[in-house]
Amino acid sequence: MSHRQTLGVNKLRINKRFRSRKHVLSKSVIYVYCPSEKEKKIKELSKKYLFDVVLNDYTIRDLTRKVICHYDCAILESKHKDFLVAATEAGAWVEPLVSYLDERLGYTEIELLSSGYFLHQKAFSILSAKRTEIAKRVIDVFFSFLLFLFALPIGLVTAILIKLESKGPIFYKQKRTGLYNIEFNVIKFRSMYVDAESNGAQWASENDLRITRVGNFIRKTRIDELPQIINIIQGDMSIVGPRPEREVFISELEKEIPYYRFRHAVKPGVTGLAQVRYPYGASIEDAKWKHKYDIYYIKHHKTLTDFKILLKTIKIVIFGMGR
Repeated sequence: MSHRQTLGVNKLRINKRFRSRKHVLSKSVIYVYCPSEKEKKIKELSKKYLFDVVLNDYTIRDLTRKVICHYDCAILESKHKDFLVAATEAGAWVEPLVSYLDERLGYTEIELLSSGYFLHQKAFSILSAKRTEIAKRVIDVFFSFLLFLFALPIGLVTAILIKLESKGPIFYKQKRTGLYNIEFNVIKFRSMYVDAESNGAQWASENDLRITRVGNFIRKTRIDELPQIINIIQGDMSIVGPRPEREVFISELEKEIPYYRFRHAVKPGVTGLAQVRYPYGASIEDAKWKHKYDIYYIKHHKTLTDFKILLKTIKIVIFGMGR
């Protein structure tokens, strides 16, 4: 799927989300106030939105029922800050731009992130609430055992097919970076030919010649991920979270993607919001989009969200809808 097609899918999802948000439905225009040097960045990003963005219009007088957002307002002039305070008093919907876009788009605009977004730790319940941490671990262990019972016959058949098609081990271990940037060995069913990376680490891609026929099927249905139940039991991974990546690629990606290593503030997951929302892809642009969903997941985590992601993943596995 091309990036343009992906954008269309995302817009469709955003459009559906509008219908459930009354305060959003009635707002086809939002007013954004920011330092003048940031206008170009916001204007460029806003081209893909389904609503209009008006920048730094201090002439409006009727502020009722307006959506007013601010970005980097700490360095605005005092008179401009006073305007935002007056807008709040007049009944306008006033909040930081990134937070507003989070709720409206369902992902985080990582290009607009600054350190301030991460400094309100209480907003990140998955990081600061011990109860959330315990609940997530209980869910991980419970579903791991259920998944093991379901996956055992599938795993046996998969193991036989892997051995019949190509020489080499059934399982494949690879170093991945996890919680707090600590590396661990992720376990998967082997989906590539032996020595597929004899020339060094490479991005996976669609129609990758290194992937076997069985490997292509188990990747599409996510069956190759089933052995990661062991990683979950060991505590290296969670059922739901950002996908673990290899350090060689992380070093490359963090040069291009703002706050890329923040994804390691939580345990990596077998599945995640990015995996069920974004099509398969293996490029820096794809990694940026997935990071948008990962940051959103970490900030807005709820146990109910985990269950929804699990249900969506089960649907992908059963009906072969992997992307």
